[in-house]
Amino acid sequence: MSEAITKELDGTKGRYVLTRDGAEAESTFSVLSPQTIIADHTDVPEVLRGTGAGEALVAYMVEDAQANGFKIVPLCPFVNAQRRKHPDWADAFQV
Repeated sequence: MSEAITKELDGTKGRYVLTRDGAEAESTFSVLSPQTIIADHTDVPEVLRGTGAGEALVAYMVEDAQANGFKIVPLCPFVNAQRRKHPDWADAFQV
C-alpha cells in the first residue's frame, strides 16, 4: 500500500490530499486569516471508505494546525465529528 498526504494552497483556498494506491481523498478549507482556516468539506471516494482515509486527513490537518499555530473552524460535519471523537485535539479547533 502506497500512501501520501499533502497540503495544497492557492490563495485563500486549499486542500489536504491523501493519495493511496492511485485513489485520492481530500479535505478542503478556506483561509479566514493567518490564524484561522475553515474546514469546508471532506470527500472520500467509495474505494477508500472504511479504511481510515478521512480520519488520516483530519489528523494531518490537526497536526499542521498545532505545528503552525493556526486554528480550525470545523464547518465540515466529518471534521466536526472527528473533533468530538478526539478531545486531545481541542487545542487545534476554534468552536
